Amino acid sequence: MPTAPQTTDELYEELQANQRRPYGRTRTVTAEELVDAAERFEETLPLVRALLELQEAYTYGSEPRKSPVAFARLLTLFDEQPDVFDENLRHLVFWRFKWVASALRALPEIPRTSLRQWLTEMRERYEKAGLGLQPYYGQAYRLAAHVGEDTDLAFELWAARTRTPLSDCEACEISERALYHLASGDDERALRTWEPVLAGKESCQEEPARSIAHALLPLLRAGHTDRARELHLAGYRGCRRNPSMSGEVGRHLEFCALTGNEARGLELLAENRNLFDEVDSPLELLDFLNGVEVLLRRVEQLGHGELPAAGFPGRTWTVTGLRAEVHGRADDLAARFDARNGTTAHTDRRGARLGRAPLLEALELTLRTRRLDEVAVVPGVPVAAPAARAVAAFPESLPELVARARALDEQGHPDARACWTELRTRVTAPDYTHPDDPAVGPLARLRADLLADEASRRGERDDFTEAAALYEEAAGLYDDAGTPAHAALARAHAVLATAEIPPQTSARAASETPSGLPADGAADTGDTDGIPAEVAALTAAHAAMVRLHAETSGLAPYQEARLLRLRATALGLRLQASRSDGHVAAVLHEVGLLHDFATRHDIPGQIAGALVLRAHTFAISGDLPAAAAETDALLDRLEAHGPAWHLPRALGLRARLRLGAQDAEAAHADLGEALRLAADWPADAVDTARLHGDLAEACMHLGRPDEALRHLTRSAELNLRRGDRFDAYCAYSNAATLSVDLGRVEDCIALLDSLLAEPDVAAGEPDDRLVAQLRLTRARALRAGEDLKAATTEFLALAAESAGWDDDPGSHAMIAAETAVLLAEADEFDRAREAADQALAAHARDPRHEALSNCLRELARLQARQQGSDGLAGALAFLADAGRVAEGAHSAGYEAHGRPLDSALAYEYGRVHAYADAYEDALAALEKALALIGEPGPDNGRAGEWAECVRFAAAMEGVYLERPAPALARLDAAVSRLTALGHTEETEPLTSLAARLRDEE
Repeated sequence: MPTAPQTTDELYEELQANQRRPYGRTRTVTAEELVDAAERFEETLPLVRALLELQEAYTYGSEPRKSPVAFARLLTLFDEQPDVFDENLRHLVFWRFKWVASALRALPEIPRTSLRQWLTEMRERYEKAGLGLQPYYGQAYRLAAHVGEDTDLAFELWAARTRTPLSDCEACEISERALYHLASGDDERALRTWEPVLAGKESCQEEPARSIAHALLPLLRAGHTDRARELHLAGYRGCRRNPSMSGEVGRHLEFCALTGNEARGLELLAENRNLFDEVDSPLELLDFLNGVEVLLRRVEQLGHGELPAAGFPGRTWTVTGLRAEVHGRADDLAARFDARNGTTAHTDRRGARLGRAPLLEALELTLRTRRLDEVAVVPGVPVAAPAARAVAAFPESLPELVARARALDEQGHPDARACWTELRTRVTAPDYTHPDDPAVGPLARLRADLLADEASRRGERDDFTEAAALYEEAAGLYDDAGTPAHAALARAHAVLATAEIPPQTSARAASETPSGLPADGAADTGDTDGIPAEVAALTAAHAAMVRLHAETSGLAPYQEARLLRLRATALGLRLQASRSDGHVAAVLHEVGLLHDFATRHDIPGQIAGALVLRAHTFAISGDLPAAAAETDALLDRLEAHGPAWHLPRALGLRARLRLGAQDAEAAHADLGEALRLAADWPADAVDTARLHGDLAEACMHLGRPDEALRHLTRSAELNLRRGDRFDAYCAYSNAATLSVDLGRVEDCIALLDSLLAEPDVAAGEPDDRLVAQLRLTRARALRAGEDLKAATTEFLALAAESAGWDDDPGSHAMIAAETAVLLAEADEFDRAREAADQALAAHARDPRHEALSNCLRELARLQARQQGSDGLAGALAFLADAGRVAEGAHSAGYEAHGRPLDSALAYEYGRVHAYADAYEDALAALEKALALIGEPGPDNGRAGEWAECVRFAAAMEGVYLERPAPALARLDAAVSRLTALGHTEETEPLTSLAARLRDEE
């Protein structure tokens, strides 16, 4: 707090502001400061309110040692100055006797006799005040359940009593009754008892999140796996990072451990690392540590004890090390509670949890499936995907392995990559000795081979700068090894990779990459003498490769074919960048050279490559029939002569062409077959990730969104495993958006929470706009899930960040507009006005006519609906802004995709005036809207909008202005017109209103 409140009004304002903060150290420290400030005033009431806030901060901030101290001061004031406490404050004092009872139970150093003494005082105070004792018996039952003695009797004494105004809320009492049945071993009865809470019919600040955490395992044991999955996603979000619900977090970790989701469990553990340090309640900490240990034991049992794990601050942990530490601390806590209680209840319960066997081998919890071997992955480093088929065992002899790798590489066989990986492992081993074998050649040659393989992998992930550098390094080693043909081929690859470096980074990379391309900074400006930088770079790359080809002698046929393929590829990429018909012939010429050469020398892989390039060239030039014919010819050849590993990509190409021709069914069939064949080959070799992405698109065209979602996530997973994180995040972003559209809000939020917690995302390494899109989708999902507080917080943060996007003010306009609507939904219209003004300023620079108009009309509607006539001026100001946006759209010739902006605006004027009880003005606005919409026709698509406007105008006229005759005439005429045009469905609301008006006459 910068300065202490100087008046009681300022103090109350600070207290209200603090109550809006999340529970945690910031709120608690501020509450402590406010108590200090309140003590300076002569009045007692400010101190009472400050102490109430402080005790709440301690209670929900998991600081049970301090909560009773704050309450003791409050109780002293209550005894000494009872007149200060009105009925509400008196209620709060008696309510919080229960908070103190809970706090004392959570502290093993508090003797059992002291716990009973506090309950005795609570009973005596309640009796003296004439209050019912059901809350007292509730606390007595909780103590019995905690200790593990006389639980049944204590339960009956509590549960059989009538509730009082000081009883815990319905949701909390339902949860306690369910936990009693659960402890008795009756899962089914516990679940029946819990149902109103789990279904959301009863809730409070901590419910249903608390109940959900305890109900997960009973749901699994009862066979309700889908329900358990859904509740895990929703419930975890309600308790994560919350110190006062650390025990519930532990139960979600346990759930992950017992359902084959150990990797997700470690991810959630990392997200909740703060709990190791912030939980000051020994009882909550024990519950949390028990869940943590269940997870860590399971990971150890699966052989992954060396994995990193998030644990107590001050050092790094492995799973094994953290489990040992957690085990010791949890054992000690359980023993301390049992020593205090005089029972073995906590040790027994702990042992039961640790002894549970997994309930399911695998339950798909989220849209992002992860394995334990992916937990410690460094961003950007590929992970070996599970092999689709077994590769032949590697020879023990290094010369034999080298020979196999080189032979497979010459063919372009996918298994070459596995051989290079094995060779890399052997060559980098500390005890490696290079064989003196002419067939292997010098070490420089083998290292060059490995560098070229690594460069190829980098290029596939679009890391062209690194790929070019690696190829150039390989070329130097090939020179050293006396293999100039290999050196030339590596340099050609380097030249092409350099040309593919994005323009904004190519100038910076020029000093680090090989020569052969212009280095005058043209690429950095994006234009050279009117020629786009990318096109100029690829033209120069092709020329450099042609020269290199001419200057290199001794090329083997497969090497010469590769050079020809690179030359054709460079021109193909140029055509793709320029979309110029003038570049088509050059590509086809180079492809013809490649095809003829590969045919003469019988190189099947390059024959197929030539046909692929030809098909791509026709497709890019817009000649889809020719592209389809070339692809059909390619598939015929591959099926007859191979190589078989080209078939999945070829089918994928034909599928994309069919999608372009609007034949989604055929495309779907091709892609399904491509994936079936792809299972025989490594995913990278056949680009399985793209096949899944394309199949997702086909599914969307066919109206199969659930199937599309599965393929999107699979595509993303495969991209992640090969280190292509940008494409993976894009696919996941699409999956998240689709999941919201499908109503799977919790799936979306869980997926995005997982992605946003990735180390590279947290460090700001990926594209900042992509990360912003992920966050924006998450904020929209939170809003769809009615978590408006969290959604608003995220939107406000995004609006602040996007305000600095000088290159993209339109996106800021949209984010600020959505933020304004959320603020309005929370009745914060002054802040909504500020956000709307930001959106309008950004819109002036980069218009977003329709979307901004929609938001402004929504803001007006919200203010008028929630404030009535008091909000009319503010609502009309929003509509005036929407009017200016509509005028700007008209001047720019913009056509709205939805309702026309002018008629929608007139309709909103009618609705806003209706909310403000200005019915004549509302009717006039609706008459204007009807004129703008125009009379409906049989096919003009305006019938629904026109009918709704007629209904609204008739309601204003007949119901609110009490002029039923003209309203009925309006309705009857509209019904007749719509019926004559065949729009019978649109007449139903009109006939219903007409019947109502006639009944009231």
